[in-house]
Amino acid sequence: MAQIRKAACPLNCWDSCGFNVTVDSDRVIKVEGDPSHPITQGKICGRGRMLETRTNSSQRLLHPLKKINGQFEQISWEQALNEIADKLKQIKEQYGSTAVLHSHDYANNGLLKNLDQRFFNCYGGVTELYGSLCWGAGIEAQKWDFGDAYSHEPDDLYNSKNIIVWGRNVARTNMHFYEKLLEAKKLGAKLVVIDPIFNATAKIADDYISIKPGMDGLLAAGIIKEMIRLGLEDRSFIEQFTAGFDEVVQLLNSISIEKISEMTEVPCEVITKLAHVYADKPTSTFMGLGLQRYKNGGNTIRFIDALVACSGNIGIAGGGANYANLQVGQSFVFEELTLPTRKQKQRQFSIMKQAEEVLKAIDPEIQMIVVTCGNPLTQVPDTQVVEKAFSSVETLVVIEQFMTDTAQLADYVLPTTTAFEEEDIYYSSMYHHYVNYGPKLVEAPGEAKPDLWIWTELANRLGFGADFDFSREQFLKMAFQALEEKGASLETLMDKHTLELPVLAIPWQDRKFKTPSGKFEFTAQLGQRNGSDGRLTLAVPAESKWENPKLAEKYPYSLLTIHPMRSNHSQNYHLYPVKPKVKVEVAKNIADVLGLQKDDFVMVWNDRGEVKGYISIAAAAHPNTINIDEGIWKQFGGSVNHLTSSGASDNGLGSTLYDCLVNIEKVH
Repeated sequence: MAQIRKAACPLNCWDSCGFNVTVDSDRVIKVEGDPSHPITQGKICGRGRMLETRTNSSQRLLHPLKKINGQFEQISWEQALNEIADKLKQIKEQYGSTAVLHSHDYANNGLLKNLDQRFFNCYGGVTELYGSLCWGAGIEAQKWDFGDAYSHEPDDLYNSKNIIVWGRNVARTNMHFYEKLLEAKKLGAKLVVIDPIFNATAKIADDYISIKPGMDGLLAAGIIKEMIRLGLEDRSFIEQFTAGFDEVVQLLNSISIEKISEMTEVPCEVITKLAHVYADKPTSTFMGLGLQRYKNGGNTIRFIDALVACSGNIGIAGGGANYANLQVGQSFVFEELTLPTRKQKQRQFSIMKQAEEVLKAIDPEIQMIVVTCGNPLTQVPDTQVVEKAFSSVETLVVIEQFMTDTAQLADYVLPTTTAFEEEDIYYSSMYHHYVNYGPKLVEAPGEAKPDLWIWTELANRLGFGADFDFSREQFLKMAFQALEEKGASLETLMDKHTLELPVLAIPWQDRKFKTPSGKFEFTAQLGQRNGSDGRLTLAVPAESKWENPKLAEKYPYSLLTIHPMRSNHSQNYHLYPVKPKVKVEVAKNIADVLGLQKDDFVMVWNDRGEVKGYISIAAAAHPNTINIDEGIWKQFGGSVNHLTSSGASDNGLGSTLYDCLVNIEKVH
C-alpha cells in the first residue's frame, strides 16, 4: 500500500527542500514538495522531482565492476574490496599514503558524505583537494572583508526598500528566493538585476542592467566613486566600523567614471542611478557565483562588499552583502566526523589544477585516485588534460550510481545508493538556515551499497575498523554535539524532519567583525597574511581586451558556462526523456554579424579545445556573449570544459571557468 513519507533533497543547491515521497512496495513512486517545510512550502524544482527517475533508472549500476583488458566485468564485493584494500596497503608501504589522491566534489550534500575524509585520515592522510570550482573565490573574499561569509535569513528580504540581484538567476537556481522576490515587490520593494544575460529573474525586475562579463567589480567601484562625488556614502559607518577606506578613495581617484563606463559597458547615468539606490537604505545585495569565476573573482566580490559597506547597508535589517551563509554548516562538529588529527601526512592539490598536479607529481607520484561525489571528466576545467591525468594513474576507483564519463575511465566502479536508500541530514550554506532529515525509504537495487558501508569494509581490511564501528545515527549524533548544547537535538530533527538552526538572522548587527582589526576591512589584513597586499584593485578578467588584447583579437567573444535548467551540474543529462544536445546561446549581435540562425550547427573553439553544438539566439544577452550550459556528457556532445581554463582566482581558492574567450563559426 502506498505511503507518503517525509524526506529531504540531497542536492548541493541553494534551496535544500523538504520532500513528500510516495513509496509503494519498496519503490519510490513520486517525489513532491513538503507543504509543511518552513521555507520551501511544498514547491520543488524539476531537478528534485527527477530524483525518482534517478532512483528507479534502469541505467543504475548494480554490481561492482573491474576493467579487464579494457572491458568492464562484474566482480563480487569481496573481490573488489580485497583488491582495493591490498592496493592501498601496498601503495602506503611502497610510496607513502599521499600517493593516493582523493577527488571529492558535492554531488550529494549529505552530512555523512564527509566520512570519506575520516577514512582517508585514518589511512594516514592522502593528497586532498583545496579550493572550489563553484564558490571559493567569493568565500575567501568575504573572509578577508568581514572575517566570514554570512547572509541574512530569507524573510529579512521583506525589510528591504531596494533589492539588487547581481549575477544570479534565482528563477533557475533558487526558486524559493524568486517567490520571495515577487512578494517583496508586492510590498513595494524595487528590484534591480545586474547580469550579462537577460534571464527569467531580470524579466521581473524594475530595472535590468546589462554588463560586460567579468566587469562587476569595476562597476561596484564606479558606484562607490559616484557615491563619494555626490556625498551619499555613510560616513558614520565608515569612520566607526571600517579600516582602509582612504586607500579605496585613492584608488578611485586614479580612474574616471567615463573609463569605468567604457570598460563595464554600463552607461554613466546608470552608475549614478545605482549610487542613489544604494544610498536609499535599506538596500540588500544578493550575489551569484558566476561573477567570481574569473581571475579577478575575489576582487570582484570584495568590491561589491565594499559598496555595501560604503553605503552603510551592513548589519541592518533589509541590507547585507549576501553571498553565502557559512554559519549554517558551522553549526556542526565536522572534526568529530572527519578525525583530522589522525592523518600523519598531507599533500594538497588545487581542485582546479588537480589534473596538471597529477601529471607532474613526484615524491610520491600519484598511484591511485579515488573519486567520490563527483564527475571530474565533465566538471573540472580543461577536459583534455583531465582525461589524460585520470587515464595515467595505475588505479582509478570511482564510487558512482551511473556510468559517467569519469566512471568510464575507471579500473574499479563501485555502485552506491541514492539519497532515498540511505539515512542522512541535509542543509545548504547558501540560502536558508534549516537542516532537513532524510530517512532511508527503500532498499537499494542489486548490490548497490552506501558509501559508509564501503568505507567501513575497507577500514576493516586495513586495520582501523573500530573507527567506523558506529551506526549512521551515532555518526549524526557526533556532528550534533554543539547543537545539543544549545538545545537543538537530533531526535527533534528526526521527529519533525526539519529544524531551525541557531544562527544570526542579521549578521554583523553588533558591528563586531571577525577580521584581525574587528572592523570591516577595505584593506584586508588576512589578505596581507596570505601574500597579497590586501588592497582592492581595478582588476579585470585575464582573458579580456583590457588585459590581453592579442588574445581578444583572436577570440573576440566571452563564454559563460551557466548551471543547466534540469540537471544539478552533470547529474541528470542521461535521464532526460528527450536526448540532450549542446545548445550554444549567442547574443544577437554575434548572430547578425556571422549570419547565424537558430539550430545552425557551429563550432566554438579556443587554444584549449573545441565544442560543437546548435545555435540558440539570446536576443537580450550582452553583446559578444556566448553561453553553453555546463555538465553535458561526452555521449551528448561533450563538456564545455574543453574550452575553460584551469587557472585559479586572484586569491587562489576559486576557479576561472568564466574567464574564457572563444571564437565561433558555422560548421558546413
